[in-house]
Amino acid sequence: MREIRPIKTETDYQMALREVEQLFDAGPNTPEGDRLDVLTTLIEAYEEQQQYSLPLPDPIEAIRYYIESRGLSERDLEPYIGTHQDVIAVLQRQRPLSIEMIRHLHSGLHLSAEVLIRPYPVMSKAA
Repeated sequence: MREIRPIKTETDYQMALREVEQLFDAGPNTPEGDRLDVLTTLIEAYEEQQQYSLPLPDPIEAIRYYIESRGLSERDLEPYIGTHQDVIAVLQRQRPLSIEMIRHLHSGLHLSAEVLIRPYPVMSKAA
């Protein structure tokens, strides 16, 4: 492991991002977890200084990431989206998120409304 130092260049930044990716599953209150905390703080400071503006994610990908990262299933989305068939249709991009679904996902799961309202491709029905 390399010594932790301030991020001053794009190369330093990319190296820090790669290391954070490797440490992402580190447990809290461990040497690896502490290293992860320090690196993310340095990365945030560098990004703020550089005024990075990361594009907002696709709404469906954000929902998928949320449930996968928390070990949830599609059924766990039913209280926020509707029936299991509704959940499947939304996740398969066969049905767009409604304003009501967005409100429920935002208030119940604390997903970003700014992300959820973004336009995204929906599969058109066959003629």
